[in-house]
Amino acid sequence: MSPVTMHDAKTNLSRYVALVESGAEERVVIARGDTPAAMLVPFVPLDTSKRLDVAKGKFVVPADIDKHNDEIAEIFGEATL
Repeated sequence: MSPVTMHDAKTNLSRYVALVESGAEERVVIARGDTPAAMLVPFVPLDTSKRLDVAKGKFVVPADIDKHNDEIAEIFGEATL
């Protein structure tokens, strides 16, 4: 598909979203004048199912991990929780 103008994109946004959502168009390029300015592409959610436990067993959290919380909060000007 050739680039569409900004005006056309505003007028027909639902139509262009439907085209990329359905796969009829891989992308819709939106131009400001003759210069491409943006691209409309289908949303592809990230697969986060394999992110859990990726570091399990790789390190040990020290028992005193929260020891310096007050000092760090003071450095960043935040109140301690």
